[in-house]
Amino acid sequence: MTRPEAVLFDCDGVVVDSEGPTFALFLQDLAAHGLPMSLDRFEAEFLGGTVEMVAARARAAGARLPEGWVADFYRRMYAMLAEGVPLVPDVTGVLDRLDQAGIPYAMGSNGSLEKMEITLGQHGMFGRFRAVLSGQGMGAPKPAPDVYLAAARACGARPEGCVVIEDSASGAQAGLAAGMRVLGFAAHGAETVTARQLTALGVPLFHRMAELPGLLGLEPASL
Repeated sequence: MTRPEAVLFDCDGVVVDSEGPTFALFLQDLAAHGLPMSLDRFEAEFLGGTVEMVAARARAAGARLPEGWVADFYRRMYAMLAEGVPLVPDVTGVLDRLDQAGIPYAMGSNGSLEKMEITLGQHGMFGRFRAVLSGQGMGAPKPAPDVYLAAARACGARPEGCVVIEDSASGAQAGLAAGMRVLGFAAHGAETVTARQLTALGVPLFHRMAELPGLLGLEPASL
């Protein structure tokens, strides 16, 4: 891969390791309201969407979610994340390497800015990105390409010169629709539901964040 003009990151599951507890909270709530499901099914049908999207799809599938569930879920999710959530292993080193190479980077997520302020902020990471953008806040969540196109503009890069790092099919579709190269981060292997979805889109996979600088065509860091 040729050296990119900019690297654009998703947030949850790519920079912040927040998906496990968040998925568990979703599954608990859906089961309590009449829609029990496996983690594989949840990832296949809901990963990469907003809480509003989850609510709409769950209700269509038979969940009896009460009025006000979305706002209540956000409140409980933010409180849970504020208790502490780790970064994805080695992601700080990747950002250090991009800084050393002079390559700008930004974040484009379907999550709200409030959520990213909580998860990134507890690690002092929110201000590190050239821009932190919310597709939900823009009114055009992924798979719409808007959030990644805006992130590219924030980096002063052409869409075709950007590389998107994603872990969901909807996010990968957004990057591809923006005319960008996409790499799929599959931390749990190539045989998960989401990894297979990424592969079906023609997105190359990698499994450890420490692999990313080499995949971006960067030379080993100087000492």
